[in-house]
Amino acid sequence: MTDTFAHRLPLNQIRDGERIDISADEGERRQIADRLGLRSLDRLEAHATLDRKGEIIRARGRLRASLCQSCAVTGEPIDAHADEAFDIYFLPEPTSGGGSDEEVELVEADCDVVFHDGSAIDLGGAIADTLALGLDPYPRSAGAEAALKEAGVLSEAEAGPFAALAKLKRSDS
Repeated sequence: MTDTFAHRLPLNQIRDGERIDISADEGERRQIADRLGLRSLDRLEAHATLDRKGEIIRARGRLRASLCQSCAVTGEPIDAHADEAFDIYFLPEPTSGGGSDEEVELVEADCDVVFHDGSAIDLGGAIADTLALGLDPYPRSAGAEAALKEAGVLSEAEAGPFAALAKLKRSDS
């Protein structure tokens, strides 16, 4: 994914054990907030230690962010903070195997793999994607439950399968 938080590091300049600190400026934070559907992103910074074995780069570190999301129910602002450790492998883009439509199954370890073009890695883009994965997809404000109840939306306890069984049991009595 491309955005202005791209911090491309040329492979030929990456040194094993190197530490990188990056911080998103106001324009970068605004673009990331727009892409992730956030009300605002007030801070995004990260540090990473890079390990290199040939064209394989491993970035281990931590990201920290201060942000504001919208409640999925009421739309009210919800302030949140992210403090996430990451461990990302940057591997060379796989070569196509002659146009094969073979299905590839991913395992848990594959979820932290980002491909690079052979000339540089995009550490900033990978960090922004890591932030996206750590966000609450359905944030709720303190007033969300009351708003749902007022709108007639049943809770899981009221609408779930056990509630239906309890209702049947009461009607048999």
